[in-house]
Amino acid sequence: MAPAPKKNAAARAVRAPTKSALDEALVAPRAVFVTPETLAEEVESAAAPMAEVQQSFRNTLEKSAIDPREAFAKAKTAADEAASALEVSFAAAKDGAVAINAKGFEALRAHADANFEFLKAVFAVKSLPDLITLQTEFARKQVETFASQSKDLGALTQKAMADAVEPIKEQVAKSFKIAV
Repeated sequence: MAPAPKKNAAARAVRAPTKSALDEALVAPRAVFVTPETLAEEVESAAAPMAEVQQSFRNTLEKSAIDPREAFAKAKTAADEAASALEVSFAAAKDGAVAINAKGFEALRAHADANFEFLKAVFAVKSLPDLITLQTEFARKQVETFASQSKDLGALTQKAMADAVEPIKEQVAKSFKIAV
């Protein structure tokens, strides 16, 4: 016969008896079997947090339905205001362009009239020194007129640009104040 294996000290130690579910049921029947009263209490205690979760979920859904509507309304209002600002800006730019064109045509007419007057005067000249004097005087007047007209045209252009850009500038400032 084979010798029996030696048992170690841990295996030889007396094990504490474990209680089975049947032993538990016999000792404490209330813990194993649920009475209708305890079931009602447990359901009630579990229902309170569920109601809070459901209410929180409802609130989140309602807010998520309202927020896009508000965002769309704000975006639509901002787009309408931007379109209105662009319309005002384009109208001001058109008016400025018309004024600049009128001023340019007025300058062209003045130059054409001055050239015709100069040609009339050239045909009436009797000597070469008179022609040179006439030419010098005409050139000086043309330079002065051109400088004055350029100054006026520049001021008119600057005013037209400022008038055209102002509505857009105001709208951008308003938009950034709302967004910030």
